[in-house]
Amino acid sequence: MSQKFPLDEEALRRLASILEDTGLTEIEVEAGDHRIRVAKAAGAAQAMSLPVAAPAGAPTAATAAGLAEHEFAVTSPMVGTAYRAPEPGAKPFVQPGDSVAEGQTLMIIEAMKVMNALPAPRAGRVVRLLVEDGEPVEFGEPLLILE
Repeated sequence: MSQKFPLDEEALRRLASILEDTGLTEIEVEAGDHRIRVAKAAGAAQAMSLPVAAPAGAPTAATAAGLAEHEFAVTSPMVGTAYRAPEPGAKPFVQPGDSVAEGQTLMIIEAMKVMNALPAPRAGRVVRLLVEDGEPVEFGEPLLILE
């Protein structure tokens, strides 16, 4: 006979709060024989999006690197690992010189084993990539420059 999973409502609320605070779309926790997964619905995840870009005038590390007036730094919306291609050995989502449409996937940020697509906040041309494939990134870290 299987043992009933003891539901801790406070733990469930804390996990949901972590989703809101981090911008993740799902989180899973395992302890012994028990595992709990909390996920947002696709529409709710989009409604609670974190800012993914900063205008060229915003104080970021890319500004210090000397962005031109017409350039725009796309920043990481979370702490994680940046992947420039959908899978190892695959063609990268974008390369310097590529034109991108608003909403086009620029790269993936993996956080807590969840792959989060990073959409282009606006249309433009990729001027330069600031991170390597598989490199850890911080919240707000500039990832690439659009013009």
